[in-house]
Formats: sequence, C-alpha cells, structure tokens
Amino acid sequence: MKFGIPLGGVHPGLWRDLTVRAEELGYESVWLPEHLVLPATMSGSPHHGDDHPPIPPQTPMYDAIAYLSYLAALTSTIRLGTYVYNIGLRHPFVSARAAATLDIVSGGRFDFGVGASWLREEWDAVGLDFATRGARVDEALQVCRALWTEPAVAHHGRFFDFDAVAFEPKPVQPGGPPLLVGGDGVPALRRVARFGAGWIPMNHTLEQLPGSLRKLAALWAEHDRAGRPQVTTSAPAGSPADVQRAADAGIDRLIVMPWRRTREALDGIARFADEVMAPSAAAAG
Repeated sequence: MKFGIPLGGVHPGLWRDLTVRAEELGYESVWLPEHLVLPATMSGSPHHGDDHPPIPPQTPMYDAIAYLSYLAALTSTIRLGTYVYNIGLRHPFVSARAAATLDIVSGGRFDFGVGASWLREEWDAVGLDFATRGARVDEALQVCRALWTEPAVAHHGRFFDFDAVAFEPKPVQPGGPPLLVGGDGVPALRRVARFGAGWIPMNHTLEQLPGSLRKLAALWAEHDRAGRPQVTTSAPAGSPADVQRAADAGIDRLIVMPWRRTREALDGIARFADEVMAPSAAAAG
C-alpha cells in the first residue's frame, strides 16, 4: 500500500514543512486540491446526499500546479498530485503546459488528478456551460495527451479548434503525467478507461468499491488497455488491519489525514508512520 497526505487538510503555512517531513518518513505522495475561483455563493457538494458545500468561499486556494512546482524543488522522491484539477475550466494548452512543466521540474514525479467538477457556480463565473463539463473534460484530456506525445497537433472539435501546433518540451514520464480521474459514476469510469492510469473515487465505501471496480475492469478491457487502473482514495486507516481491508477492497494508494488540527499534523504523520505504515509494510513482506 502507498500512502499520501492531503495538504488541503492543514493551513497553507505548513504545506512546505509537512511535505518535507512526509518525504523523510517514507510517505509516497502529497496532494493539493484545486479550484480556479470560489464563488461567494455556492451550492451543492461533491459528497452524495449532502447539499452543503464542503468549504467556505474564503478558503485559501493557491494555483496547485505552481505550488507543487515549489514543493518539487524542496524534495527529491515524494510524488506530487492534484486532488483534483478542474481541467475543463481551462484551454488544454494551459493545462498541458502547466502539467508538463511540473513533470519536468519534479523529475517525473507528478500525478495529474483531474475531474469534471461539482461546483456549478464556478463554471458560471468562468462563463462556461456546466451541463457540458463531461464532454469538455474528455476533449481537453484528448488534446493534452496528443500535445504530450505527438510532434505536431491539429484539433478540430466541439470545444477546441486549432491548426497544427508544436508543443515542446515533452513531459518526463512517457505519455505524460499519469492521469487519475476523479468521480464516482459511470461517466467517470468511462473516462478512466479511455484516458486514465488510475481512478480517484470520491464517495465510495469499501463495500461499494469491488462492484464499481468490476464495472471499470470491463470498460478497461473494452478499450484494450493493458494492466489495470490504480485506485487512489481515502478510507479508514487507523490500524494495519484497516489498511489490509482497504487493500482487499482494491485500493492501491490511501490518502490519510492522521490529525484533526494543523498543529497536530507533524506529530500525526510521524505517529502514523510508526504505528500503521511500518507494520503494514512488514506484514506485506
């Protein structure tokens, strides 16, 4: 099992020190949330059955890829991810360039978590149709992947239209940074099967995961994909037994937050490394 830390769970003033300490302790990754803007009035939630937005509009929100590039300069092994990047809100030229730059300056340590978004008001603020978000994300991913892999790219689609362009330098990781698709429904699973290296389920319980993974496996096979998608998500992880249950459910990377307040985070990740990560690694052999 790999273990990641959600930097959005602490005050931004601790992001640097928490990342450096996490690398020292053997955590595999750190993850930043992303919104282009937070409208003053928001509705809805990414969590099923909840209509209350999970964050207030005044929440500090940095450019995730720019900040991860800063963290890349302070580290050497820990992976850096977005959880998740609203790729449909931008032209793919912007997203592809930012992602490629982070992948290069980090030496190939970027995991590109992307999603179709839940916040209608954010799309309204940008002037885009929320109802088209899924199709727009799919087309943006198609363009990004072409820019990362082909010497010249022309595209004439529903949302993006341009004649041949060159795009250099290419990302360090072959094919571009791994695309991890966030979402829970069938459209998200289809997006994983078509574009993704992995899946970020946002609302699944451990009991629900195996059924969705069977659906994803069938879609993966329809697209003649080799291997299998990697699953990154949060789940109860208070003990090695919890970690084993998560692994049995099909999770490859657990995003853990072993603290309640920012001031507890540094001690929390050290304690978790000793009490959960080390025994779990020993049990796995």
